[in-house]
Amino acid sequence: MANIKGLAPGDPAPDFTLPSQTGEQVSLHDLYAEKVVVLYFYPKDDTYGCTKEACAFRDAYEVFSEAGAQVVGVSSDSVDSHDQFARKHNLPFVLVADSGGELRRRYGIPTTLGLLPGRVTYVIDRQGVIRHVFSSQMQFNGHVQGALKVVKELAGQPA
Repeated sequence: MANIKGLAPGDPAPDFTLPSQTGEQVSLHDLYAEKVVVLYFYPKDDTYGCTKEACAFRDAYEVFSEAGAQVVGVSSDSVDSHDQFARKHNLPFVLVADSGGELRRRYGIPTTLGLLPGRVTYVIDRQGVIRHVFSSQMQFNGHVQGALKVVKELAGQPA
C-alpha cells in the first residue's frame, strides 16, 4: 500500500470499530445511522495544536449537536491518554484510539515532513458518504468552521 491517496468528497467513509476514551467500542456505521459525523484526525493528545483544536470543537459542540451532528476525534494515543485528555479539557465528544494508525492509513491521512501525523477533518453524511474534507496542520479553527458550515448545509440550516 505504498501510494495511498487521501479520501475526497463523494467517497464512502471507511468503517471502523475502535475503543473510545471510556473503553467502549465505537463503530462508524452506528454513528452515522443516527447523525452526521464530524470525524477529525489529530496528531497527539495534550499538545498545543491538538488541545486548541479539541477545545474549538468543544466550544462549538452544542451548535454541532443542534445541527444533528456528532464529533469524533481520532489519534493513535491510548484509551487512557484519551480519557485523561477528555477529562482535563472537559471534552463532551468521543475520542477513539487508533493504536498502530491503521484507520489513519485507511483514510490516507498524510504526514507533515514525513514525521508528524496529519490533521484532517471529514464530514460524513447519514449514508456514510464523505461530504467535506479539510486538511491543515496549523489552521485549527478552520477544521471547526468548515465542518460546521457543511453540517448546517446538510441539515438545511443557514450556514
